[in-house]
Amino acid sequence: MAILRLGDEAPNFIAQTTEGEINFHNWLGDNWGILFSHPADYTPVCTTELGTVAKYTNEFDKRNVKVAALSVDGLESHHGWIKDINETQNTTVNFPIIADENKKVSELYDMIHPNADSKLTVRSVFIIGPDKKIKLTITYPASTGRNFDELLRVIDSLQLTAYHKVATPANWNQGEDCVIAPSVTNEEIPNLFPKGHKEIKPYLRMTPQPNLD
Repeated sequence: MAILRLGDEAPNFIAQTTEGEINFHNWLGDNWGILFSHPADYTPVCTTELGTVAKYTNEFDKRNVKVAALSVDGLESHHGWIKDINETQNTTVNFPIIADENKKVSELYDMIHPNADSKLTVRSVFIIGPDKKIKLTITYPASTGRNFDELLRVIDSLQLTAYHKVATPANWNQGEDCVIAPSVTNEEIPNLFPKGHKEIKPYLRMTPQPNLD
């Protein structure tokens, strides 16, 4: 089984979901994507996670991000679980949940870790760019729910740094100052960063976020 690393192409697959059959790459199109797995249907932490994702629809839409979840249970189970999610989380699930009973996708993305559980997926997260390359991976244990505010923050950083020669410092949030990439020379800074910059050390140069007015 291949280990997926940052910069690798996200494997394509065709699968049945709660919103019909999808070809993953075609479904993503030119969007960014999040693929995240769940140990099983009708699990308490996952119920809160899927409800949270549904409530964040507008935030994902603003960032041109499509979201797909995965569980090793089947479509009938998924549809029943969605009713529970909508009821208990006061929302409407409006993204596909992949049925992966044969564990084809789970194995393709190395979502089953035998030392954690030989049958169920761990809580994997893959953020995928429009070029279908993997930009970020995070793996949570089954007992710990994901922080979707953090995933939005990471997407903001990934989208910013993909198109501007900056990096984002620790605890960065949208609208805060950024680090100028080391590859940028001091002579290039005025043209690239007309808002100005502050040199803290020769290797640590800060500038206002460049893609904001």
